[in-house]
Amino acid sequence: MKHGFIKHAAAVPEISVAAPEKNLQEILQLTKEAAKKGVHVLCFPELTLTGCTCGDLFLTDALLDSAENALLQLVEASAAWDILVFVGVPLRRNGRLYNCAAAISGGKLLGIIPKTVLTAEDRRHFAPGENGTIRIGGAVYPFGNCLFTCASQPALTVGCMIGSEWESASTPLPGLTAAGADVVVCLGGSAEIVGREEYRRTLAKAQTGMHRCALVYSGAGEGESTTDCVYGGHSLIASDGNLLSERKPFTDEKLLCAVADVLHLRHDRQKNGTDAGEPAAIAAEIEYTCTAGETDLTGVISSHPFIPDKAEDKRETCGRILEIQARGLAKRLRASHAKGAVVALSGGLDSTLAVIVAARAMDILGRSREEILSVTMPCFGTTTRTRSNAEELAAELGTAFRCIDIKEAVDLHFRDIGHDAEDHSVVYENAQARERTQIIMDIANRDGSLVIGTGDLSELALGWATYNGDHMSNYGVNGDVPKTMIRYVVSYYADICEEGGKSRLAQVLRDILDTPVSPELLPPKDGDIAQRTEDIVGPYDLHDFFLYHYVRWGETPEKIQREAEAAFAGEFTPEVIEKWLSTFLRRFRTQQFKRSALPDGPKVGSVGFSPRGDWQMPSDAADGVGAGSPGGQTRILCSAIGEE
Repeated sequence: MKHGFIKHAAAVPEISVAAPEKNLQEILQLTKEAAKKGVHVLCFPELTLTGCTCGDLFLTDALLDSAENALLQLVEASAAWDILVFVGVPLRRNGRLYNCAAAISGGKLLGIIPKTVLTAEDRRHFAPGENGTIRIGGAVYPFGNCLFTCASQPALTVGCMIGSEWESASTPLPGLTAAGADVVVCLGGSAEIVGREEYRRTLAKAQTGMHRCALVYSGAGEGESTTDCVYGGHSLIASDGNLLSERKPFTDEKLLCAVADVLHLRHDRQKNGTDAGEPAAIAAEIEYTCTAGETDLTGVISSHPFIPDKAEDKRETCGRILEIQARGLAKRLRASHAKGAVVALSGGLDSTLAVIVAARAMDILGRSREEILSVTMPCFGTTTRTRSNAEELAAELGTAFRCIDIKEAVDLHFRDIGHDAEDHSVVYENAQARERTQIIMDIANRDGSLVIGTGDLSELALGWATYNGDHMSNYGVNGDVPKTMIRYVVSYYADICEEGGKSRLAQVLRDILDTPVSPELLPPKDGDIAQRTEDIVGPYDLHDFFLYHYVRWGETPEKIQREAEAAFAGEFTPEVIEKWLSTFLRRFRTQQFKRSALPDGPKVGSVGFSPRGDWQMPSDAADGVGAGSPGGQTRILCSAIGEE
């Protein structure tokens, strides 16, 4: 529960229709199992204590008396478990019968939620719910639309729906989320028919994405099957548009569990709001207690949050990113009446993707790829491998190519400004980057072309770019793509080339993928790259992880540290993670002035740094909350304006 991680569960008991005492034992057993698994919120199916297929037996006092007695026994037994449980039960009130969910925690009956949106079949036995109170076992409880908030985690507020309510056009879900529900449980009771499984899946993702909430749906199991209907126990847990876990129909699993981050939900609702409309009329807002222990995050946190898990999804995502980049560039080339494009092609990963995007843009426009000028500009740190790859890549893609050695120009510049060429400081490095940018900008001016930027999202987060050097362009195609994803996009393109019979192009791309990431601004050692970016600023796997959780979700350093330890267990030690997280936070804080002056570029994902909308941050923000080390201290060191 700490840091907003809430473990939810949907239970599918083996129901004995019209036998509350038998069902109680099944409920108790599953609740005990859920408690052992660290579940915080547990949802059972509709009318759990009796079964939902009792028919006119719902009109018999013997069944209703037995159900109420079983409910009171369940409340008493719940004192042993630190868990919020929702169980279905038919209850009488003021001479009418209601299809209800009882909310129970810590030996207390917290409130009763009646079903309000009834089907024609429901109306044979039940009345629609309303707000008020209900008397059970001599005590009075809230009755109606109730919200339940955990005292130790105020970001956990739970609402409830019953049966077909979540599928109805007048579903109470929007009103519940507008009233403050972060999690909505649904006690399901619909039978299986062909197509309903996919419908539920789609509905769960759509509703939680639209209303920025988590949904726990527990479907009635096979014990309910009778007469014309067959039940399969299909259950789902979804959050913020994503399906976290699913129990397929007719499987043996009785307890479906998943962890959702309710602080993520709160963050999105604060940032973007919802289209939920008017809040529901709430009968009672009820606080309950639950121990705020640490939820086990094993297998919960992805180490590569920008990258889909499934191979087919990765391929589709890579293709879509490439197309968005190319379409954006094509529009800019067309709108600016540019005669061509100029790319500084280094033989590294970022410039490789940039020239691929440029080639695709020219294809879209029906123009020759020879209108792209790939310029490689070797200097003090350039290796034979990267220079050769740049030349081969340009040839295989069919672009024009030019090699301009800038050593003499940079040496002259050093003499002009009085810099010792043996002093390999930041001036030595930045002079090369700025000379390259000057050259391609002037070539573009001469030819009436556009300079295509190569810098990526990860570099912008760290400020790993030379201000007015590789930081600048006429259109930056990679600015919204993190380094880890760029690897996948280039790899995807290599596969496409291989499949299309362009094996040599695929080989060049794969050698570029195998080349260490480097700005190549320091002289090689024995012909090999001397300056490896990840040795200096840290692994991009970690930095992209930090970037996603810090910018996308606004998380604290302490929470990011915990998540990274879970995601990279066995790969990076906590000490290594803390070291590079501190580096990330320091650099991110001090390098905003570069992000504030970014050129246009296509938006491709949920994290971006365009100063025109995606990320607006003062360049001179003081060290403070969120800027410190994972331990919560603020040991930020100011860096020089030219830090690379």
